[in-house]
Amino acid sequence: MAVPLRTVVAGLCAGLVATLLTTAPARADLRAHTWTVSGPGAHGPAARIRLDDTTGTVSLTVTRGGRTVIEPSPVGIVTEQADLSQDLRFLDRSDRRIDERYRTKAGKRLDRRVQMNETRLSFAASGGARLDLVVRASTDGVAYRYVLPGGQGDVLGETSAFALPADAAAWLSTYRVDNEGQFVRYTAAGAPTAEYSDQALFETAAGYVLLAESDLTGAYSGARLAHDQGTGTYRVKLADDRIDSGGPLATPWRAMITGDLATVTRSTFTDDLAPASRVADTSWIRPGTVLWTWLAGGKEAGQSLAAQKAYVDYAAERNWPYEAVDAGWYYKPGEWETVDPDWQTNSWMPELVRYARAKGVGVVVWIHQRELDTPEERERWLPTLERWGVEGVKIDFMNSEAQPMLRWYDTVLAETAAHHLMVDFHGSTIPKGIQRTWPHVMTLEGVAGEEKRTNTAAHLTTLPFTRNVIGSMDFTPGAFHRVGLRPNSDAAEVGLTVAFESGLQMFAGTPESYDRRPLARAYFDQVPAAWDDTRLLAGRPGEEAVLARRGGDRWFIGGVYAGAARTAEVPLDIGAGRWLVETIEDGAGGLVRHRQVLRGGDTLAVDVVAGGGFASIACRWHPGVTTCHR
Repeated sequence: MAVPLRTVVAGLCAGLVATLLTTAPARADLRAHTWTVSGPGAHGPAARIRLDDTTGTVSLTVTRGGRTVIEPSPVGIVTEQADLSQDLRFLDRSDRRIDERYRTKAGKRLDRRVQMNETRLSFAASGGARLDLVVRASTDGVAYRYVLPGGQGDVLGETSAFALPADAAAWLSTYRVDNEGQFVRYTAAGAPTAEYSDQALFETAAGYVLLAESDLTGAYSGARLAHDQGTGTYRVKLADDRIDSGGPLATPWRAMITGDLATVTRSTFTDDLAPASRVADTSWIRPGTVLWTWLAGGKEAGQSLAAQKAYVDYAAERNWPYEAVDAGWYYKPGEWETVDPDWQTNSWMPELVRYARAKGVGVVVWIHQRELDTPEERERWLPTLERWGVEGVKIDFMNSEAQPMLRWYDTVLAETAAHHLMVDFHGSTIPKGIQRTWPHVMTLEGVAGEEKRTNTAAHLTTLPFTRNVIGSMDFTPGAFHRVGLRPNSDAAEVGLTVAFESGLQMFAGTPESYDRRPLARAYFDQVPAAWDDTRLLAGRPGEEAVLARRGGDRWFIGGVYAGAARTAEVPLDIGAGRWLVETIEDGAGGLVRHRQVLRGGDTLAVDVVAGGGFASIACRWHPGVTTCHR
């Protein structure tokens, strides 16, 4: 008999979160009902799973170094055929070790190593339906998913939840379908009753934990967190009340990235959980910086061949690899947002692409999702763009994480890869392992970015520890001309190009604004969009974030700050030896640059204005080296 979802929710609210204090044994025992899954290393995270003999409910606790990070939290799923959240009995346990290497095209570092321990616990419900709970533990996180080996009909919901200490600091973003909410600090229990994005960061006595999701596809539904003020529990709520599941099902991973702040910031855990790349030949996928002019005035920025050629010329002069043409290029002349039915023959885009290619510049084009939502439309657009020589598409306005839209993502990901088109998703979901499985996804919006006029400096200093942890983020820094519409200084704006990672790093200013700031322009000429390593040098969500990213033998450092002016002191933890450090900061008359030679481990001192920041390049120093610019 189908179990109404409201019954499940009521049961959860009535107390599915059990208080479990039993010490877990370190081995499987068919007579026991408590199991432990530990990550590699002596002091890493571990999951403790316990089956309550009385209720048949299962709970999961996460510890780190023996201290609790996630308190006992319910796990379970309800289908139209079975309630797999209670009256469960244990069947079997199996274990395996995961050791993989893979390489990405974008992200915090290109070469990855995955080492995890996995345990599969099999349970049966009172009616005989089977549930497998698969738990993984790594050095930087714990994750679990449900596997229904035989299928149980449509999924009606999960009883999954995360129980945090009531007084834990919490950085939360109110849920929006475009994932563009601002991050605000609360306590776990003090946050208002609301739905929040599942990229939620908490600070407990045992360290930080970032909640996340991985391997989300059209087989399931996107998750958000439902919270009632006064409790530290955050329940998993799905975008759909009913999920179409015709057979065996593996749900997305419920991930908990945990460690100190540097570990969480550097983590690739959500990518590590995702399936391997489905793109065999990735030679055509090239991350890079992009001249993007939408914030220069939208359609008035120049949706014409002459204007776009001028932008291509500027990108070519700067050796910026891409130029992006935003909305309006395929609309009827004078009719904003009305598609020209003869766009394939009337468009000036083929000529622009030929012109740009001759100058060594690739073209990325904006397109609305509604132009790609049927097989017939995709067959018109994607082969045409590939034939013209367009290198990437910025697809906008999905604004949903419901199962039908996720199925569209599955289709368009495969088809854009087949047509050798890199992808930038806007108005979109957030990265949930997508960049490992589909490496031509260079970046996603899903962030309150530079376009927003309501951003705060505190929000900017929270993003490296929340949204950007889980994947590339198209914030679009560099909008120097938007004075009064952004909360930070010019030097902080330069620093965002490093503090915020994106495989297509879109510079959002105008050529004139760059020319008035030659130091910023020269920095943009140097900064990569793909990184060999990433380190957190200093930070506190909502207060400061200083990240160092290595490209080849140089380190690029970006710092952003909220609050009053200060002298920032940053540990230069980028390796032993002597380094020439060139730093751009705010001066009395504009941006200024300082050069100094420091040893690895020394303190880099930078004068920061209110809401300010800085950007540095560090290269190996020896006599005769006077600059890190090339």
